[in-house]
Amino acid sequence: MALVPYEEGGGWAARQLHSPSATFHFASRTIRLQQDWRRLGVAAVVWDAAVVLCAYLEMGGVDLRDRSVIELGAGTGLLGIVVTLLGTGTVSVSHVLLSPLGARVTITDRAAALEFLESNVQANLPPELRPRAVVKELTWGKDLDNFPPGAFDFILGADIVYLEETFVELLQTLEHLCSERTVILLSCRIRYERDLKFLRMLRERFSVSEVHYDSSKDVHIYKAQKGSHKDDF
Repeated sequence: MALVPYEEGGGWAARQLHSPSATFHFASRTIRLQQDWRRLGVAAVVWDAAVVLCAYLEMGGVDLRDRSVIELGAGTGLLGIVVTLLGTGTVSVSHVLLSPLGARVTITDRAAALEFLESNVQANLPPELRPRAVVKELTWGKDLDNFPPGAFDFILGADIVYLEETFVELLQTLEHLCSERTVILLSCRIRYERDLKFLRMLRERFSVSEVHYDSSKDVHIYKAQKGSHKDDF
């Protein structure tokens, strides 16, 4: 699931987390997501790292058309939905037109979150785009035989770096899904020393660089690729 902490306290942020829904505007569409903190906790609310990565992709520096994309720890599905919309190659103000070069998007999380995730994805994609997005179970380090090795052009994750006991399995999963051409984009807030530890572990296996920082939300986006391979998207 989306593995991020919840800091106790009141105020606007807490109310947003416990709200039954959240609304966003990306790819010329309004996206309305259901949230379910009471039942699924951190996996069922939208976190800033997902919003920042969506905005970064919407800026257009990453060409998603005709690319195979997988999201890890999708939670509410916001990022996967936005990637599917942006990857069509043809976006208008009123609707999205299907392009033959549309992205093929696999949106993953653990089994407990799949029904919730699927409902958000289906509710926010027009019928002609739904075949482009597949919701699939993936527990890091355990379901890898269900995914062909090195089959993805992009691997995306928003606020999935938190629990230290998952780091080895997450890295194993990234290595399995990656080829030399694959670009990993991880969006996160650096909260604790263990987050820096994960970045050090990532750099032992991949070439890593920071490609964006949103100072208003204190969210970093890192790009990682196998070996010394460099790709400007």
